[in-house]
Amino acid sequence: MLRIFSWLVLTLTCAVSAAQAQQYPDHSVRVFVGYAAGSGPDIQARTVAHQLSISLGQSFVVENRTGANGTIAARTVAQAKPDGYTLLFSSSSITPTPYIYKNLGYDILTDLKPISTIGILDGIFMLVDAKPPIKTVPEFIVYAKKNLVLYGSPGIGNELHLVTELFSQQAGIKMQHVPYKGASEVMTGLLSGSVQMMFVTPPSVMGLIKDGRVRPLAYTGSKPFAPFPNVPLMKDFVPNFTHGSWGMFFAPGKTPNSIVEKLNVAVRAALREPAVANIMQRDGYIPDDRNAAETAAFFRQAVKETEAAVKAAGIQPN
Repeated sequence: MLRIFSWLVLTLTCAVSAAQAQQYPDHSVRVFVGYAAGSGPDIQARTVAHQLSISLGQSFVVENRTGANGTIAARTVAQAKPDGYTLLFSSSSITPTPYIYKNLGYDILTDLKPISTIGILDGIFMLVDAKPPIKTVPEFIVYAKKNLVLYGSPGIGNELHLVTELFSQQAGIKMQHVPYKGASEVMTGLLSGSVQMMFVTPPSVMGLIKDGRVRPLAYTGSKPFAPFPNVPLMKDFVPNFTHGSWGMFFAPGKTPNSIVEKLNVAVRAALREPAVANIMQRDGYIPDDRNAAETAAFFRQAVKETEAAVKAAGIQPN
């Protein structure tokens, strides 16, 4: 009797879930981004959200909820009603947060459910202001060994802080970290001379590079960045040093799988639209076509790997 009852409950649950997915979405969807307007993640989120609005027939409205390395936006979504109408878009900077913050207010692996990536970014830029005479990574390393260098990142423990500390260790230099609220503020600091170096994803800085206002000393990818093929690879100066990134949509942890899978299919379809694909490829993203289950496994592995990187960089939780 108990088995029959359990089977009936399971059948009813599946039927309700399927009905929810069939009707979803029937009103507008909020997409929270933990980074400033105009940043790489913001550009990507808005690009895909616009296409989702077209394909699913409801508005996907992007809202910037900045601060604390994106954890404010993540917490907002983690604590939201799990019905698919409140989503998160984040870069891979989300993965160090469990090892940086003692009191996140949510569990990154259970209170957020991965939906789909928007692609894999092969590398990021090491940038300096164009005015100083330093033009190569070896010149920068020599300078940093003799002088105090300040570098900026969007807060303590974010991915760009992490990669800079790993670079410092492998290059045999010591720099001083200056945390900012967001990448745009770091860029302002770089242009004003408040900091001398930063690592950054390509989308938000390509215009500045073209205008000659900043100088990319290296790209951390496995191969040259197509729009700027003359920028050397970091691994040519610091052996085996590569670092990539990605962007990903999330839902609250208890969102029905049927809705997550519907969104996964919709995001993957959006990324195949020429207008969207051109923007993503321009920004250096390699297409990634994982289903929802594969995306979740990819995310769990990324979080696990980041724990070792945080320890290696010597960044202490706060």
